[in-house]
Amino acid sequence: MTDEALFEFLHMEIVSHVYKEQQASKGEMDNKDRAACVSVLEGMGFRVGQGLIERLTRDSPSFKDELDIMKFICKDYWTKVFRRQVDNLRTNHQVSSRW
Repeated sequence: MTDEALFEFLHMEIVSHVYKEQQASKGEMDNKDRAACVSVLEGMGFRVGQGLIERLTRDSPSFKDELDIMKFICKDYWTKVFRRQVDNLRTNHQVSSRW
């Protein structure tokens, strides 16, 4: 419980800092400035997620196919990040041809 609260406070402060930095340099923010802030935050999230995946897969053998990747994400990664199992996973092996 404490870990979650600390993470949420850190997240709020990072988001606040990014928006304050943008506002301090420009004054009034428009949609373009907000989009720049979202882009910065998305980049941070991507790097954190990539680092987490690299850390969790460091000692595991390489994946054979896409199914092994999905199993890892749903069983190991999801429970580490969200502390619960995936609610519902459905696969569709049918190929639809519309041509």
